[in-house]
Amino acid sequence: MSGGNAFGFDIKSDVPKDSGRFDLFKFGFEAYKSGDKAKAVEAYRYAAEKGHTGSRWALANMYAFGDGVPEDDYEAFKYFAEIVNQDVEPGSEDTGYYVNALMALAKYYKTGIAGSPVKQDLSEARQLYFQAASVFGNAEAQFQLAQMILNGEGGDKNVKLAKKWLNLARVNGNVGAMAVFGNLIFNEGQSVLGLAYMTAATNLCKPSDCAWMRDLQEKSFSIVDEKDRRGAIALAQNLSTSTP
Repeated sequence: MSGGNAFGFDIKSDVPKDSGRFDLFKFGFEAYKSGDKAKAVEAYRYAAEKGHTGSRWALANMYAFGDGVPEDDYEAFKYFAEIVNQDVEPGSEDTGYYVNALMALAKYYKTGIAGSPVKQDLSEARQLYFQAASVFGNAEAQFQLAQMILNGEGGDKNVKLAKKWLNLARVNGNVGAMAVFGNLIFNEGQSVLGLAYMTAATNLCKPSDCAWMRDLQEKSFSIVDEKDRRGAIALAQNLSTSTP
């Protein structure tokens, strides 16, 4: 079957394994949408074997979340690693997949995968976050890198460098980085600005991420005087509306 019109495939038919990788990917995508995840996995595998990055990414996530296949972090790790081992230029059509894979591998190396050859390697996790943070400007990677530098994980502890990455992540819209950056400068003596950042973060955070940010903010809020509280609240309103 010729490539070029995968949407002409009959999803109820067998996977057209001899088709081109992009047609196989589209067949898998249509099968997934129709609820036939077994057929989607089969199509994605054929496409992945032919070097299709999106199919590798799809399979990695299906294994990572147990979506249509048994949950298997090591199997997910291998597909993410295949993506990272490719040469991907920033701005190419595969950039999003590549950055996602970098982030996933960094997370796996940060904890290790039980019962697999993947052991905890904080140095490797830090390096992967650095790549995503510096080459691709990923705000979450910048935040995670800053946290590792701040805690001395996988390398030297360096508060000044951590603040640089936190501030960059904050400017790029990472709310967690805003909270941690605010807490750091609060403890360094910038009470109003630090509390303002923490307050703004609690205004902007997703409900699932808010608890620890509120803890930071409330602890700091309780130890400043009323003047500083009012100044921080007023400044936080501006920060909340000006954040990307």
